[in-house]
Amino acid sequence: MTRTWQISTVTQAARARIATARLAAACGVPTLERTRLATALSARLRHCLTKGGTWRLILEAPSGAGELRVTVAPADDTDAAEPPWRTAVACTEAADAPDGEVPDDPAVLAEALLGADEDTALALDRLAEQEELVAFHREELHQTNQGVLALHAELDAAGRAQREAFAAERKARTEAESARRRLTFLADASAVLTASLNHEEIVRRLPELLVPEYADSMDVWLFDDDNDRRRSAPHPAAAVIAARTGRAQYAADHPGGLPGVDDQPPSALNPSRPLLCIPLLTWRTTLGVLTLAPPGERWDLDDAVMLIELARRASIAIDNARRFEHNRDIAETLQRALLTDLPTTPGLGLAARYLPATRGLNIGGDWYDAFRQPDGSLIAVIGDVTGHGLRAAVMMSQLRTALRAYAVDGGSPGQLLTRLHTFLHHLQPDLYATAVIARFRPGDPTLTWAAAGHPPPVLRTPDGRVRTLDAKPGAMLGIPLRQEIADHTVPLSPGSTLALYTDGLVERRARGIDAGIERLAATLGACDSAELDADLDGATDRILGPMLSDSERDDDVCLLLCHTDGAAVPAQSRPRPRATERRP
Repeated sequence: MTRTWQISTVTQAARARIATARLAAACGVPTLERTRLATALSARLRHCLTKGGTWRLILEAPSGAGELRVTVAPADDTDAAEPPWRTAVACTEAADAPDGEVPDDPAVLAEALLGADEDTALALDRLAEQEELVAFHREELHQTNQGVLALHAELDAAGRAQREAFAAERKARTEAESARRRLTFLADASAVLTASLNHEEIVRRLPELLVPEYADSMDVWLFDDDNDRRRSAPHPAAAVIAARTGRAQYAADHPGGLPGVDDQPPSALNPSRPLLCIPLLTWRTTLGVLTLAPPGERWDLDDAVMLIELARRASIAIDNARRFEHNRDIAETLQRALLTDLPTTPGLGLAARYLPATRGLNIGGDWYDAFRQPDGSLIAVIGDVTGHGLRAAVMMSQLRTALRAYAVDGGSPGQLLTRLHTFLHHLQPDLYATAVIARFRPGDPTLTWAAAGHPPPVLRTPDGRVRTLDAKPGAMLGIPLRQEIADHTVPLSPGSTLALYTDGLVERRARGIDAGIERLAATLGACDSAELDADLDGATDRILGPMLSDSERDDDVCLLLCHTDGAAVPAQSRPRPRATERRP
């Protein structure tokens, strides 16, 4: 169905608009779409009236569901510059078209316009609903945005907290690693400082430990060091204050802020460099002052604390070394004083050597002695007191004196050792000793000997054969056990040589003591009989040479050789030199 209107006046335009609205309503066009169609058509008709001329409105309604098409074009088709205006709306149902003519009656027109306003009101109501819905959704969106912003803020705070936690963890890990490094350094440095019992060696090792990682330079000022060539050199004022007060001092042109350290003005000796002066304290006194210059501008606080602790450990090591050296000097003096002149006996030659250990506590309880009994017998003894140091040396002296006193009353080697055992057990219950005693009687071709926990004597016969006198010995002297130590005898031909020794000669950590005794037997057997008769002292040194080929020894060495002259008739007595301490 098609309807056409000619429009040249406002009334015609109104009537055409009313007819279009009625037709759209009859075709089932929704109110909102119908209002939009009417509004758009009114605007187009207003444009046409403004331009002037005659215009044609064409309505094409479908017979069923479809589209209602509206076309506005010039009526005379002469205005080519104005293209037709077209629009369309969907129709949901087919309806009979209303009367296409709208009367010119003003009341009818007014009623039609009011009807159009109803559609507009309905559209506005729908629009208000949509605006409310939009406002509702806008509020929802605002709340959502606020939630998103809050979530972002929480995520940002969580991220910031996580970054701070990571930074704190890295800092803690770095501090822990630094603490571990300092503790490892302290442990290693303590091991180095306590490995030596020479205080000069400890002082020499300090720069190797500290420079250049923890100090650019350092100086050790020891108060009672006679070997200190720099004792007359000037010392920083802070070092003097540290020595007087016993507190560490920091001399610089800025505060150090070091815990437990007093700040002082910069040193006049070196005003451009900070100095840390740490007293070397012991429980008894102040040994000296350790003065350090930092490797950079200043020290880290923890490094300064570590250096103070290292100085404390160094002072303990130096003090221990000095006390050890003092005791060692006393023990050496005592031990040297006990090296006696070996007696001269017709037909019997004696030679002895004592050598202190080359490492460790050099002074032990090794000792030897030889003396005559009232009946003319010669007693040769060698022994070893357990332990080292001054106490062992004093105990060795007491045993030597006690043995000489007991020997005045006579008695065999076994009886003398039994009395020494009782003496040591009651005098020093926690100290033990080993010993072997050999007795030579003039005109008696028999050697009597006894041993108490000591390595067995080695006997060389004139034909060069060597025999180890390993008959069952007694137990160590001084153990909490009652014992009677037995005597043993062996034939003694002229030209025989008896070797008494301590375990330091034959025992090495890498090899057992049996291997060392075999080496001694082989070395003694290789000696020439004529050499033993002519130069027993020289033979003693030549025996020690291969036995002490080791670069270092952990224990003292004592060797006593007793050689009977090879002549059937005893030779005239000849003087024997005093046994002296020799080092290989």
